[in-house]
Amino acid sequence: MNNAIRPVSDLRNNFADISKVVHETGKPVFLTKNGFGDMVVLSMEAYENLQLESEIYVKLKEAEKEAKLTDTRFSAKDVLNELKGAVNV
Repeated sequence: MNNAIRPVSDLRNNFADISKVVHETGKPVFLTKNGFGDMVVLSMEAYENLQLESEIYVKLKEAEKEAKLTDTRFSAKDVLNELKGAVNV
């Protein structure tokens, strides 16, 4: 049974199966209670990847907002040279 939507009772009754599904697929299992969404179960790896993607998204939005405030732009070569100088490479 590899359904992505399962009753919350499966968490207690079929924990090993749910654990196997989230680890093998990397996808969440949605748990329902009385026919309505209640919880989402993810593997730690999938959760950490989700957190990282969220952090990257927030940083990109901040960069876009800052870019609107100035006309100054840097080329990839300028940024690479600056980074190399910062780490003395």
